[in-house]
Amino acid sequence: MTLHEQPVQASTKSGMLSPLGLSGTIAVGVLISFLVVGLAAPLIAPHGYSEVISDMSFLPVGEAGLLGTDYLGRDLLSRLLYGARTTLLLALAATAIAFVFGVLGGAAAGILGGRWDMAMSRINDVFFGFPQIMLALIVVSAVGTSYTVLIVTVGFIEGTRVYRIARALAQNIMTMEFVQISIARGENMGWILWNEILPNAAVPLSTDLGLRFTYSILLLSALSFLGLGVQPPAADWGVMVRENLTGLHFGAAAALMPALAIFSVTLSVNHLVDLRLSRMQRDISEELLS
Repeated sequence: MTLHEQPVQASTKSGMLSPLGLSGTIAVGVLISFLVVGLAAPLIAPHGYSEVISDMSFLPVGEAGLLGTDYLGRDLLSRLLYGARTTLLLALAATAIAFVFGVLGGAAAGILGGRWDMAMSRINDVFFGFPQIMLALIVVSAVGTSYTVLIVTVGFIEGTRVYRIARALAQNIMTMEFVQISIARGENMGWILWNEILPNAAVPLSTDLGLRFTYSILLLSALSFLGLGVQPPAADWGVMVRENLTGLHFGAAAALMPALAIFSVTLSVNHLVDLRLSRMQRDISEELLS
């Protein structure tokens, strides 16, 4: 075990194995529940996501299905379950692309430095400077609204944010003695990236992972709400909010249910990120006092 690996492993162990507390346990339970019901939606949903079960729109809870119907008389519970599947899987895929693009690009820029860093960072700054929703609307309007386009677009936009974090971390780690020893030993940059930079940047990057996931959900839902994301009759939480807005005039909850689902997931993830950050700060304080 090398010296530089010890603080990383100690911090990770204390941050991951510490009890989450009641609120953290609830947050984990909410996330696991949505993931499970989303993956199992075809098996547990009472009806198909586009199946009309009543000729009446916005029926209240219990009159047709457990949560009533939407504006077309479709089962709201079934569409919520299928919407969890679509929204969460698209967000997970976009987050994965964001981290592959952002971490590798940012770490490479931080390691190489000089003209490579200047060129890569200025290109990243061009896209980073665009408002997220505006850039997404431009790309989706020009290319189309397929799942692939949505995932790549959102992943690229969030990747520009990850790039800046990874670059800053790589530049900071490159100045440390153990990296300079590896360079003097003749190790190539690929080895340094895999064995020195990424292990020591894992904790802050894993914290940002949760934030990127929530931002991906919100951006995908915003695109769907504007009509340029997931297209009907496919079920998506953003689509469900938009198409059921008229139900608010009749006191129906068809638009509130998917909005509450989005709120629950994003709040749970953000709370877990806050818990992790607070434990990291406490661990650092304890190390300084010891």
